[in-house]
Amino acid sequence: MKEEYVKWHSPNLSKDIEMLVFGHYGLPLIIFPTTKGRYYESKDFKLIEAASEFLEAGKVKIYCPDSADEYSWYNRGVSPADRVKNHIWYDKMVLEEIVGKIQHDFQIAKVGVAGCSFGGFHACNFAFRHPDKVSHFISMSGSFDIKDQLDGYYDENVYFNNPVDFISDVQDPNLWKMKIILGTCEYDICKDANYHMSELLNRKGVNHWLDDRPGSHHDWTVWREMFPHYLSQI
Repeated sequence: MKEEYVKWHSPNLSKDIEMLVFGHYGLPLIIFPTTKGRYYESKDFKLIEAASEFLEAGKVKIYCPDSADEYSWYNRGVSPADRVKNHIWYDKMVLEEIVGKIQHDFQIAKVGVAGCSFGGFHACNFAFRHPDKVSHFISMSGSFDIKDQLDGYYDENVYFNNPVDFISDVQDPNLWKMKIILGTCEYDICKDANYHMSELLNRKGVNHWLDDRPGSHHDWTVWREMFPHYLSQI
């Protein structure tokens, strides 16, 4: 399986970003890391190994960038208003510096996004903010309401980065074309969040798959089972 390490200075974030890229061809899929996770997280926790069949067959090419959570949602050293603004810069970095390059290299319009736990929030937020850029959205034990990280603060920027709020306003027809998987499990701490997001999508008539697995917890063990299964479906 081909593995490539990439590092560049992000003009949007004014800092270096590191990323691992796996595979040689196939659906470009960005995996967002969990809370404050690094670019090597999916490799270290064997999520990439779980998808090796699809990578080696050229069915998917996986991009694993750094997060910027320590500067945004989890940065208690700045105001809540600045936390969300810092996330907006991260969103812009992903859109322009990662998705933009993929579009150029592959000559395609859309990519897939995925994530486990807080990475599921990132994947959801990016997909629903940019439905014209996303063909597939996979969340594994994601949570989709960011308000708990903002100490009661709320403004327009929070609204448009909180999927459970702004999804009601999304009218882009690409949302209805998107392939959406919400993975959760019996003892998942984010189970209710997935059922709530599923209900919001149902209200809009957006087709999706809510996968609720018995007897499992919010953990890499179940995510390693989910991920190759979901790839086999798309």
